[in-house]
Amino acid sequence: MVHPTIDNATVAAAEDTQPLKIEDCEINDDCVGHRWQVCNSDELAKCVAIIAMGQALQAAQLISSLERMQPAFTTEELKAEAIRTLTVQETKLEPRVGYPKVQRDGFIFEAISWLAAKQTLGGTAYLKDPHVSSTSQGLDGLMLELTSDKSDITRVTIFEDKCTQNPRETFAYKVIPGFQDRHKNKRSAEIISTASVLLRTAGLADGVAIKLASAVLKLEKRRYRAALAVTAEFDTTEARSELFAKFKEIEGLHKSQRLGACFVLPAELRSWFDELANAAIAYLNDLEPEPVNV
Repeated sequence: MVHPTIDNATVAAAEDTQPLKIEDCEINDDCVGHRWQVCNSDELAKCVAIIAMGQALQAAQLISSLERMQPAFTTEELKAEAIRTLTVQETKLEPRVGYPKVQRDGFIFEAISWLAAKQTLGGTAYLKDPHVSSTSQGLDGLMLELTSDKSDITRVTIFEDKCTQNPRETFAYKVIPGFQDRHKNKRSAEIISTASVLLRTAGLADGVAIKLASAVLKLEKRRYRAALAVTAEFDTTEARSELFAKFKEIEGLHKSQRLGACFVLPAELRSWFDELANAAIAYLNDLEPEPVNV
């Protein structure tokens, strides 16, 4: 809903400041598609920097408003930690100054995946925050959509986010097996635990939240979203159809329960992530630390 004091020109300008452009796209008869592109690279770099400071909640609030993108608070220690997360260090040294490039890029892409979901659904869904460490493993993302009275879960979306130079092989031999395990409820404890936290965030009492969390085991409520960072060669219906061809192996679902998302990069994959990380680090370096009362 647009605030009555905001004119159309202001709304249009606000849309231009959104980090990502997100639109539906065709894939095949087995899954639906989303196509992501960079809309505002400066805002995207700032969002990633703020998430690296552990302030995903602040980033979520700002992308849904007309406010300037800035962290809720800044300390020298937070800046240093975020810069380390965004810096490449291939050889492990002490003290650590960064992480291997594939881990650094994986963190950035998980943050972008989370931003895409927030930008699309805003406050109507509850999402697991992105990992704030480049080395974190486990559930990439979980999104719960609730009824208006929060008495039931209408949809549970499980994310798999992959930033790789071999998207076809990665989807076929890493993403699909991971989804198969989830689909057979072989790795349910992590999802139930995460869902319980999200339901408490929605304002539900502990006892209500844990009982309602059992709904994540119901396959009819499931949706699986595979997000891949790709270059222009994958940006056609035919290429996307081939890329996500094995999605049909997750059986017993409607087409809408399988979602393939392509983040189409304007340049070679690793060099683009280098540029975004450098912009995020530059933003962090310009932040003025503030005293925090503890």
